[in-house]
Amino acid sequence: MGVAVPFLLWLVLVLGTVSLVPYLGRVFGRGYYMATYAGLTIVANIIAIKLIGLGRFIVPSAVIVYSATFLITDIADELYGRKFAHQVVMAGFVANVLAAISIWIAVKMPGLPFQEDLDRMFSSVLGPAPRIFLASVVAYLISQNHDVWAFAFWKEKTGGKYLWLRNNLSTAVSQLIDTVIFITLAFGGVFPWSVIGSMIVSQYAVKVLIALVDTPFCYLGVRFGSPAT
Repeated sequence: MGVAVPFLLWLVLVLGTVSLVPYLGRVFGRGYYMATYAGLTIVANIIAIKLIGLGRFIVPSAVIVYSATFLITDIADELYGRKFAHQVVMAGFVANVLAAISIWIAVKMPGLPFQEDLDRMFSSVLGPAPRIFLASVVAYLISQNHDVWAFAFWKEKTGGKYLWLRNNLSTAVSQLIDTVIFITLAFGGVFPWSVIGSMIVSQYAVKVLIALVDTPFCYLGVRFGSPAT
């Protein structure tokens, strides 16, 4: 079966779940946007250490869940405006800072003698270098806030029409910003620049494909979140 089929099933599962968040937010409160968004960004940072191969492309396993966060903010922006979408982004930022601090402390805490092997595995998976975390934070703040701004910008320019265009334009540019900043800051000077360039192209190509696939889910989310639904 390879990697392609599980990857596609995972993609549909995540995007489908995200498209239901607006319904939950409409019925039970907007906090569902923030909770889902924060959860996805925390999970993305934890699983990003594992790389997977998709044909010629090598990408972090977090590429699906992190890409889905842009779908959440686009739907939030469409239904409730730019201010609320920015609040969702900042809620995710706070949650990730708290998660990073908690994980760092847990890694540094001495383990028990009978758990030495487990402790080493725990530290190797959950103890990324400070440079990686810094690169992630910088890329996150710039790209996510740009996505919110860009979606609102194109919404104004199109008079609220062409949701598919606004969704893809804002996400495609924001994902490029995120990919270039993160990989450059995290791995610049560590790997040859030719490798850095290949990593950027590979990851961005997959992210653009995900952005195209998430378009119908964006329409579903807006429909589910609309008061008229």
